[in-house]
Amino acid sequence: MNVNFEKIDNVNAKITISITEDDYRSELKKNLTDVGIKHPIKGFRPGKAPMSLLHKIYGQQVLSDILDRKVGRAFSEYVTENKVNLLGEPLPSNDEPIDLKNQKDFNFTFALGLAPEFEVKLDKKVKIPYYNIEVSDEMLENQIASFRKRFGKQVPGEVAAEDSLIRGSLVELNEDGTEKEGGINAERTMLVPAYFKNDDQKQKFVGAKPNTDIVYNPSIAVDGNVNELASLLNLDKDQADVKSDFRFHITEVLVNEDAELDQELFDNALGKDQAKDIDEFKVKVREMLAAQLTNDSNYRFSLDAENVLKKKVGDLELPEDFLKRFLASREENPDPAKIEENFPNTKEQLTWHLIKEKIAQNFALKLEVEDKMRLARYFAAQQFAQYGMSNLPDDVIDNYAHKLLEDERYAGEISSRAMDDKIFAQIKSAVTLDEKSVTVEEFNKLFEK
Repeated sequence: MNVNFEKIDNVNAKITISITEDDYRSELKKNLTDVGIKHPIKGFRPGKAPMSLLHKIYGQQVLSDILDRKVGRAFSEYVTENKVNLLGEPLPSNDEPIDLKNQKDFNFTFALGLAPEFEVKLDKKVKIPYYNIEVSDEMLENQIASFRKRFGKQVPGEVAAEDSLIRGSLVELNEDGTEKEGGINAERTMLVPAYFKNDDQKQKFVGAKPNTDIVYNPSIAVDGNVNELASLLNLDKDQADVKSDFRFHITEVLVNEDAELDQELFDNALGKDQAKDIDEFKVKVREMLAAQLTNDSNYRFSLDAENVLKKKVGDLELPEDFLKRFLASREENPDPAKIEENFPNTKEQLTWHLIKEKIAQNFALKLEVEDKMRLARYFAAQQFAQYGMSNLPDDVIDNYAHKLLEDERYAGEISSRAMDDKIFAQIKSAVTLDEKSVTVEEFNKLFEK
């Protein structure tokens, strides 16, 4: 087997893999024998069919499989041993079709796109903006108010608000507003107006008091959601598509009462014994907000770093025709016009990807298990927080983080972002940070463009 690599220009090449009959003869015979054992031919005992008959029936398919394996292995070995830095995947460029029935020797030619040669020099001469976002007193007070609301409790109230829980009973009505004979009657049910999809229906309950009646349309209130109607009316789903008005008799109104600024709130919001008094609590909350804002600062830094380094590197020479053909090969019904239209953006993304790869290579950055686990823990904590579950034990977070890493839907994204984190950390330590303190409003204006 012979492999011939030919460089056409700086970013294009072709590779030809030549396979003669001597390269596959013995493997073809062995594989055909195995096929004859596993798939006996009528009239012959397993493994006793003539080789000529096996070749006639199975030869082309078996040979095709052998050639695929040999070509793939030869290509991979050559690229690895010779450190060929490819873009995309090889594209077959054989001028003549392969004739498995009559050919004995084969040449497989592939077009290749090569990554350009360039350098990225990171040192203290490179300046990149870094914005430190100030935690204002207003932000602090808003966060404390949010904690008080989240960890508050429901108590009996005299007047309903949007977020009140209202208990009562429902009676179905006729179009003239009279009670419908044999209609739906839900003795014990409850609702929260804030969850209504329709504002008019929502406002009917705002200001309502216990022991009063409200006429409204549940179907309109929930935008026809049959699952919600079934829960409200205590019905099976297939019976709940009801369009009638109902009379809701309010028996109890539960209003939300904010939590007191006491040890119970401190523990719920921050974790047990993290703050002993209101002053410590405010310090910890301010630190928490600062840490959250650091994530925003780092995100902005990643955008500015990309802009600065792409300008520093300049336009990279890329195999544009090859890349367009490669992109078309990945689509079932490629649209050349759309590929052409999107290519400038594709080129920008590829350029930045190559720059990041070069930085990782220059600083010998490697993704470790703990790097992925650290980000998986963060993702796990974020998901729990969406459901109001904060300050969970470490073992709960760790167990869920492991599950995320085992899930193909998340593992790839976590690995990619963890590597990006290492790259940006390296950039941050290598360059000079042009640090600026800004308010949230000033920071947000940076994104207006």
